[in-house]
Amino acid sequence: MRIAVRVVPKARRNAVEVADDGSLRVHVTAAPEDGKANEALVSLLSKQLRVPKLSVRAVRGHRARDKVVEMDGLSAQEMVYRLRAVS
Repeated sequence: MRIAVRVVPKARRNAVEVADDGSLRVHVTAAPEDGKANEALVSLLSKQLRVPKLSVRAVRGHRARDKVVEMDGLSAQEMVYRLRAVS
């Protein structure tokens, strides 16, 4: 499954917000340098969704705030359900 993600680097805390259209806004404390924000994104999503890190990867937008993230083993409904349950 692929989903649009808006990343907010250098945030005060790590957090995931689910928009009404199903897109994600992910706040990470990491700076957007040397791929640290991308690593934090993958780590946070895998933790929140309770899936292995290898199942989550950014496939587009490696140097942009707007990214496309691919996740294995989850449907869109299951992903939204798990994220809303954590929030």
